[in-house]
Amino acid sequence: MIRKRTLIKNFLTGVFGFSKKAAPRFELGIKDLQSSALPLGHAAVRDMKLPHADRISQVATALLVLTNGHGEDLIALRVLEELHQISPNLILEVLPLVGEGKVFTNAISQGWLIKRGPSNRLPSGGFSNQSFRGFVSDISAGLISQSWRQWALVRLAAQNGRVILAIGDLLPLFFAWSSRGSFGFIGTPKSDYTWRSGPGSSLSDLYHCWKGTEWDPWEVALMRARRCKLIAVRDQITARGLQRLGLKAKFSGNPMMDGLKHDSYPSILDDYRRILLLCGSRMPEAIRNLKCLLEAALLLPINDRVAILLAIGSEPSVGDVENLLNSLGFKKYFCTALLKEIDAHACWKKGTAYVFIGPGKFSFWANWTEVGLANAGTATEQLVGLGIPAVSLPGAGPQFKRSFALRQSRLLGGSVIPCSSKEILSDRVASLLNDELFRGHLGAIGLRRMGVSGGSRRLAKLVSDSLLGN
Repeated sequence: MIRKRTLIKNFLTGVFGFSKKAAPRFELGIKDLQSSALPLGHAAVRDMKLPHADRISQVATALLVLTNGHGEDLIALRVLEELHQISPNLILEVLPLVGEGKVFTNAISQGWLIKRGPSNRLPSGGFSNQSFRGFVSDISAGLISQSWRQWALVRLAAQNGRVILAIGDLLPLFFAWSSRGSFGFIGTPKSDYTWRSGPGSSLSDLYHCWKGTEWDPWEVALMRARRCKLIAVRDQITARGLQRLGLKAKFSGNPMMDGLKHDSYPSILDDYRRILLLCGSRMPEAIRNLKCLLEAALLLPINDRVAILLAIGSEPSVGDVENLLNSLGFKKYFCTALLKEIDAHACWKKGTAYVFIGPGKFSFWANWTEVGLANAGTATEQLVGLGIPAVSLPGAGPQFKRSFALRQSRLLGGSVIPCSSKEILSDRVASLLNDELFRGHLGAIGLRRMGVSGGSRRLAKLVSDSLLGN
């Protein structure tokens, strides 16, 4: 009981006030309440027991990585794979704060990665900061108790000698800071390109200009902590912005561009125009995105056969996709040679449109295509990073709304074109398919904004040297 009261007291202190030696007190926004929600009497830490890391050696022997979304999970996996290669004896653990962390399944089954803590798929998909309704839904689904248990586990891990690495934005950064142990931060979602590119006249642009960075003052305050041994960001322009504020931020490469195949498309697709379709991975939004994008693709004013390569993850499922295709009037198309060459699960046809369904095929198919229809986050950035422009069609969200699409377009220098209707989207796609020069121009912008591969290895080396003391 005494231990529980102590943890609750520490939690309240961490949320509502800084110690005398810490950074100044600050206010939290709606999304940040994910990390500041109060426990409702849960004895969450009762059964939490972690093996102690080596406290005597100056070299850390255990690392706990915190993530807060699917894109952050992918980045974390790339860095962890490289860290495992550099230090095979290092104990590597991961705690997904948002979602179920399915991308770590293979690494866990191989035995070199350990998943810690409670995980639960929230109704908002982790985007409760973009909708009050989504925030209320997440609260009803257990957000408060889950956040409390996760926070308590992070504190316990730090007490047992773990070094904490936060990947994402404020939520994992706050958890890492409140652990009272040494921590590092890889800031993945924010870039100064979002306000240095484009019109620059909105209130948010003026606000970022005043700050000198897209990172908010409370995030900068947490990064200033003496216990923060590493700050890495997604591009050089963002690193310079933080450096002007006195932070030792570094840019070591973009891990998003690792693990992608660069093979040419198979010759069997020579007579097809090639489009990659990305509908996102959060249900039910993903299936709504897919319906709108397919309807727009059917409006394409071209006579050529069109191969629509639909790359999906665990969600939406193949069954969900095929039910939708059937409702839109597509018919299953049987061609063994075509499916074998493309390595697709199935093909559905309507008119001159051929939809190839490929679970887990994004990294193989992305480089084959000419244009992307992309209502996704990380996957869209990876696609344009390969030099392939994309168009998007914002919907009701909770993730891929108009504000998200516009910010993404500015982040990527206009290599993604947001559209306001299906008709406009089909016209934009046709223009890109018919204008190779313009397509190449936008592709070159995407290449510059996302950078070259190899970032995961460089980041892992930075974590090993600066955070773990190797």
